[in-house]
Amino acid sequence: MQDLAAATYLTLAIAVIGGYLLGSIPFGLIATRLGGAGDIRKIGSGNIGATNVLRSGRKDLAAITLLGDAGKGVLAVLLARFLTHGNPTVIALAGGSAFLGHLFPVWLKFNGGKGVATFYGVLLSAAWPVGVAAAVTWLAMAFLFRISSLAALTAAVLAAPFALAFDQPYPMLWLCLFMALLIFIRHRPNIIRLLRGEEPRIGQKKDAATPPVTDAP
Repeated sequence: MQDLAAATYLTLAIAVIGGYLLGSIPFGLIATRLGGAGDIRKIGSGNIGATNVLRSGRKDLAAITLLGDAGKGVLAVLLARFLTHGNPTVIALAGGSAFLGHLFPVWLKFNGGKGVATFYGVLLSAAWPVGVAAAVTWLAMAFLFRISSLAALTAAVLAAPFALAFDQPYPMLWLCLFMALLIFIRHRPNIIRLLRGEEPRIGQKKDAATPPVTDAP
């Protein structure tokens, strides 16, 4: 009995700590440094996400960052699925830990990205119908309004209802709520600009006199 309890705790520790450490990998910073674009924290808004990497003028590095940030969420979930043969609680904990690691990476003094790419990576691997529905929501909102942050916030807030609609286990519901809350917290400047009608649209060129804005994703 004690051996079983010890194995359970060890599995939880690997899933949570491993998920967090995977999530903490700053792919944006690594890609821009290795790609010769400099320190992403000194470019644009200083955010380590793909949107800010794109401001370096390197679409290839932005794509690498996007795939890396989503992929670390996928890997954390797959690790938990392998260790537990699909236990939804451990999977949710691992995915949430990876998401938390991206937002607050230990390597960067807990100052990370806004989590949208990792959010999708976690959802698509943990509960793919929810992830697909959230991705379609982002695409539809981005097409209609051309505002990335609005699309991301809408997808985040609808993730939990999607989890209920697709009859996902309750740990997945709590995971969706947890990630949505943190996405809203990290997007506070974007929300303020949305309310003021000042949030830039996708593809909009920023006027030289306009103060710098923070990333949507």
